[in-house]
Amino acid sequence: MPKKILLVDDEPEILEISRDYLKASAFDVITAGDGVQGLAAARREKPDLIVMDVMMPEMDGLELCKSIRRESNVPIIMLTARVEETDKLIGLEIGADDYITKPFSPRELVARVKVVLRRVGGDPAAEVIRVGGVSLDRTHFEVQIKKRVVTLTPTEFEIMATLMSQPGRIFSRHQLLNAAHGVAFESYERAIDSHIRNLRRKLEPDELIVTVHGVGYKFHAEPGRSEAI
Repeated sequence: MPKKILLVDDEPEILEISRDYLKASAFDVITAGDGVQGLAAARREKPDLIVMDVMMPEMDGLELCKSIRRESNVPIIMLTARVEETDKLIGLEIGADDYITKPFSPRELVARVKVVLRRVGGDPAAEVIRVGGVSLDRTHFEVQIKKRVVTLTPTEFEIMATLMSQPGRIFSRHQLLNAAHGVAFESYERAIDSHIRNLRRKLEPDELIVTVHGVGYKFHAEPGRSEAI
């Protein structure tokens, strides 16, 4: 069954071109012309991934992203004409998984959609990783801490999987972004801090991710060894 993509943008030309390229890549595509329509479509259609513009009438992309994150962890890619890094980081901090700056190539959009969906699909080489009282299950896209289920976005999940794969090892921002996105973007490195903040908030009160100042981050292993199944 083809993956269902929801496109939300108030520019008809972008909707049309993006829809055509995604359909040519065997995706099922739904479109919406503003944030209010997008939220209704997300609730009704239950897409596998949402691509949304930031600047839209009625409800902008940031509000739409926040509304969707209160209900779902569906992967979200944001389209933005804003060039300021802080604007892009805001989107990541409220739960977006990736962003693309306008103007963009429709081929780039298709490629980024495929990358994010591959992350959701998981890696069959290591279905379950366990470190102390924490388990990460790729098959069911689930993280549990002492039997408490923690719901993560696809990017947060992949960062967590990378850190847990080698407890105690320090990963640089560049390495974590490469693991999460399939390619590391130099201008994107500060984005990892936003994802880490979101992860820590969801993992509280457990302090599992340690900052190594000037170097990166590591997973704080509890007593016991890691195990991959």
